[in-house]
Amino acid sequence: MRYYPGFGFFNDLFNDYVSPSNGMLKTDIREKDGNYELNMEMPGFKKEDVKIELNDGTLTVTATRNSHNDESDDKGRVIRKERYEGTFSRSFYIGDRYKQSDIKASFDNGELKITLPTEAQKIEQTKQYISIE
Repeated sequence: MRYYPGFGFFNDLFNDYVSPSNGMLKTDIREKDGNYELNMEMPGFKKEDVKIELNDGTLTVTATRNSHNDESDDKGRVIRKERYEGTFSRSFYIGDRYKQSDIKASFDNGELKITLPTEAQKIEQTKQYISIE
């Protein structure tokens, strides 16, 4: 882990609480133009499948997918049947300086982008959800 002096909470941003399964929710974190940007790969997910929560200084991204692929021959016999149901989650400690309105999120073509300012005021935390544009 690389250490950034003066950015204690930023260093913790790299330490997620729940490791993603099967390489899902791979995340790149950058500092750019006075913001932190988290770019999270979410192939196969739709915007409606994703929830972002801010609670006690922890930003949690949860994605749920239900997929059923059935193939039958012309007589209706099942040739192949595949199912996937599951929930993936990643949590990042970002500190107690952020409120819901500080965090922006967008979803495009299987990639979730979350942006938060490098500087924020310390506030009283409550459970909040982040809308995805």
